Amino acid sequence: MTVVLKRAVTTRLLYFFILGDILGAGVYVLVGAVARESGGAVWLPLLVALVLATLTAGSYAELATKYPRAGGSAHYVTTAFGPAAGSFIGFCMLAAGVVSVGALARAFAGEYLQALISAPTLVVVVIFLIVLAALNIRGIRESLGANLVATLIELGGLLLIIGLGAWVMVRGDADLGRLTQVGTAEHGAVGAVLAGTVLAFYSFVGFETSVNLAEEVRDPRRSYPTALFGALLTAGVVYVLIGVVAGASVPTEELARSSGPLLEVVRVAGDVPDWLFSVIALVAVANGALLTGIMSSRLAYGMADDGLLPPVLARVLPQRRTPWVAIVATSAVSLLLGLTGEVDSLAATLVLLLLFVFAGANAAVLALRRDPGEPGHFRIPTVLPLLGLASCLFLFTRIDGEVWLRGLFLLALGTVLAVVNAARAGRRDETATNGYSGPRPRRRHMTGTKKPDDNAAEEPRGGRPGPRDEGGDGGMATREVAPDVVETEEGAQEPPD
Repeated sequence: MTVVLKRAVTTRLLYFFILGDILGAGVYVLVGAVARESGGAVWLPLLVALVLATLTAGSYAELATKYPRAGGSAHYVTTAFGPAAGSFIGFCMLAAGVVSVGALARAFAGEYLQALISAPTLVVVVIFLIVLAALNIRGIRESLGANLVATLIELGGLLLIIGLGAWVMVRGDADLGRLTQVGTAEHGAVGAVLAGTVLAFYSFVGFETSVNLAEEVRDPRRSYPTALFGALLTAGVVYVLIGVVAGASVPTEELARSSGPLLEVVRVAGDVPDWLFSVIALVAVANGALLTGIMSSRLAYGMADDGLLPPVLARVLPQRRTPWVAIVATSAVSLLLGLTGEVDSLAATLVLLLLFVFAGANAAVLALRRDPGEPGHFRIPTVLPLLGLASCLFLFTRIDGEVWLRGLFLLALGTVLAVVNAARAGRRDETATNGYSGPRPRRRHMTGTKKPDDNAAEEPRGGRPGPRDEGGDGGMATREVAPDVVETEEGAQEPPD
């Protein structure tokens, strides 16, 4: 019997998923780096990055509601430009995900944890990733329930920083003149803002991972745009305020040198113990790793389901209905990266990979404008994906040459995967042209087997309406069948959770 992903994600859970992913470790770590590139006006690159991220977020809102599939960006680009392009974009997204989890695991074992306890970095990385993988396998609802709590904690931590910074400003210990200081010894005003924007852009990434949950959202056409833009706006307001209080409260040179820049605001305020904020920062890092790990495993599952990765990655636990093989595989790669890489180099490569993904998503919206997709899906004006694509191309020019050199290896692997899948697609087309009528590969996989029923109607593929899909959900809800329920001609009724 076919086992598919469970529709258990509500609008509220999706909102906190996106918000938690955006409010991850980036802002806790990169405020100092932004100050180093742009000067005391830290808030300005954060605001520019918010505008650029919103352009691409509009494209994702349309695509996620038009094609509610777990494959996300890879599925959209495959639909628009074929399996070669889809393979390349999917690999970039997948590589970015596992790189991010590895970097966050390394960050978790860093200075914030060392302020509390002394533990070997490698041991912490291993235990950290094993626990995250186990929670991911346990179930999407359990994972997002943990995310809800963690997001509230990390949001509370950022609000605490805003409050402490405001108190520093009120008591007269802040320098408001720094908020208008733009430029460094290396860059003029415009160049400094753009250099800071590239780093600030990393703080906003995370919204794109949520499209891989579209197959598990109860009503993606209504829930996704509301959750996406609401979370992005919330994060943007918080980030700009963080930039204001950090830039005004802490001298720019001191902020730029710190690997825990928000902890410097706590120290200037002097009213909160360092250990308390360290705990909050660790929660933020762990939550970001959990959510990115969920995305990576769902993306690997979706790509395998589309035939772009080995089919074993599409295996689903019958009872938990989570993609366990994909979770184990992506966690293993993240573990390798976390044990061998450094946070800074991994984060820089992540930005480069995601720019390729964002450019592909914006281009896919334009190419698929005439495809009807799911009825009643969200739609944005054509000018927005055009501007989103232009912003990605522009940011490419601001990436350092050293980052390009580090990313070329991963981009080359993605190109090889694209060529292989294009060749496989060509062979399948040639076989179909020659009249082959043999068995087709299965689209879904499970840990057991079931004798086929020759009298059963063929299951629709890829979420498209089929003979048994009569509802207005595009054929998605009727595909969710529990493994211990017998499907009849009248349909199957899923037992309650």
